[in-house]
Amino acid sequence: MTTQIHLQPIIKNLPSQPGVYRYYDADGNLLYIGKAKSLKNRVSSYFVSKDLSYRIGLMVRKIHNIEYSVVATEKDALLLENSLIKELQPRYNILLKDDKSYPYLKIMNEDFPRIFFTRKLVDDGAEYFGPYTSVHQVRTILELIKKLYPIRNCSLPLSEKNIEKKKFKSCLEYHIGNCLAPCISNQTKMEYDKNVDQIRKIIKGNLSEVRNLMKEEMLHFANMLEFEKAEFTKIKIQSLKEYISTSTVINPNLGNLHVFGFLEENDKAFIHYMYVHEGTIIKTKNLILKRNLDETKDDLLSFAVLNIIDTEENTNATLLLPFHIFIEPTLKLVVQVPRIGEKKSLLELAEKNAMYYKIKGKENQKTDPSTRILEQMKLDLKLTELPTHIECFDNSNFQGTNAVSACVVFKNAKPSKKDYRHFNVKTVVGANDFDTMKEIVYRRYKRLLDEDAPLPQLIVIDGGKGQLHSAMESMKALNLENKIQVVSIAKRLEEIYYPNDSIPMYINKKSETLKVLQQLRNEAHRFGITFHRSQRSKNTFKTTLNEIKGIGENLANKLLLDFGSVKNIEKANLVDLEKTIGKTKAKIVYDFYNTKNVSL
Repeated sequence: MTTQIHLQPIIKNLPSQPGVYRYYDADGNLLYIGKAKSLKNRVSSYFVSKDLSYRIGLMVRKIHNIEYSVVATEKDALLLENSLIKELQPRYNILLKDDKSYPYLKIMNEDFPRIFFTRKLVDDGAEYFGPYTSVHQVRTILELIKKLYPIRNCSLPLSEKNIEKKKFKSCLEYHIGNCLAPCISNQTKMEYDKNVDQIRKIIKGNLSEVRNLMKEEMLHFANMLEFEKAEFTKIKIQSLKEYISTSTVINPNLGNLHVFGFLEENDKAFIHYMYVHEGTIIKTKNLILKRNLDETKDDLLSFAVLNIIDTEENTNATLLLPFHIFIEPTLKLVVQVPRIGEKKSLLELAEKNAMYYKIKGKENQKTDPSTRILEQMKLDLKLTELPTHIECFDNSNFQGTNAVSACVVFKNAKPSKKDYRHFNVKTVVGANDFDTMKEIVYRRYKRLLDEDAPLPQLIVIDGGKGQLHSAMESMKALNLENKIQVVSIAKRLEEIYYPNDSIPMYINKKSETLKVLQQLRNEAHRFGITFHRSQRSKNTFKTTLNEIKGIGENLANKLLLDFGSVKNIEKANLVDLEKTIGKTKAKIVYDFYNTKNVSL
């Protein structure tokens, strides 16, 4: 393949050292990231080989610029490539999808840390353990922790100063035995932190170490003649034994194992990972890898191994794989491809899970077509979770009167009309769109909070930066600022604005994300206009005729039709009124206005 002239000097001056190279197109978009033992040899091979596949040839023709980073060793190149691919997601690299929505255990970064279940990974300084393949597994571990070590579940700021000042009182959790009340100094920070260290060991699977520590503690209490404490520790040891007996246990003599099940289908690879420690499966993870060039199955499995093992604490272990691949020696991993025995059974279990993961993905795609749209919205709008519940607001008024607002609700990317709401504006006088938006957003979510109703994952405001800013004032007042993503969509250029960002984002005009946002806005506008017209209609036909007892709507309309206005009716004589509505009714109308005028 002919090298573009402007690239020849770059390729000629590439060093023959290990490193990472990056290809860019003419618009500056990143095409591909690769590693090399020799940058010069590897990059040159793309432009001299005649046996490139169609996809690789297509990519090479798009290359307009080459950047590279030199590193000390091939291992460093491997790790840097992996890190950059994760961060930048180039178009032609292997596409990685993992199970980030799976459950985790979280230990908070705080005084007297809480421990709980979560599905969100947030950079908040907390410790996350997982992912786990089932919620039941997480609940079982939490139940064990609760039995062994009473941990607080309140959100009180238990700093040393606050406890010394006796700002808190013990709650029901203490009285029923679920907490030892560190808030009133019943448990020291040292004792609490010691328990948290033991919990970390249990979560990581170091069960035998925890059991030995408990036995030492039991003997200590017995020697000190504290038999009640010794008996309580004995019960804890028994609970730990029961937990171990219900876990998936393999022969502990097998050592620490990283097991990878691998399954290919067309351009995708489904991978299931299990970590076995002390004879127990303590961690699992699923990956989907998508070929973007002509990567072999060796390339895909190597990518998966590095992606997972690079994040594990213990790399000094055995890799159980379905076929041999090259592993960097400095990672201290022994590769085995078992043919018989317990290790083969473990590998088959991992491969079976990979198959289930593939089937599950297909079923989800068939039974829930909206998931694809929601996934795309999450990606395009940079959301932290799927926007399964979206709400959109729009305001309507006519020359400053009859101000109303509408809130429409989409669930799973479809209108949920039973959840639509309209609002009569109460505190705003005149045509003030910003204050109206502020009032309505506050009223909507204050009510949802009071009723403990589900909150949306995404709020869309019809308007620009001003309306968005007004909505955010209410979100801040309700302490929801960082809990729900709020955006606005401006009509003219379909600009998407984010809070605290003056530069709008533009979404591809053909994307499904923009279509859903436009549908939300149009539906909110339609619903608001319909309500506004009905309100305006009611006010339009309210006249003094409605105050006359005995004159209904039909007679009032007949009078207005014949006389043209209420003012002409007031001035009319009795004879003219009788011609339209008869003697009896005419007398009622005539007396009403003439008596009224006399009293004035």
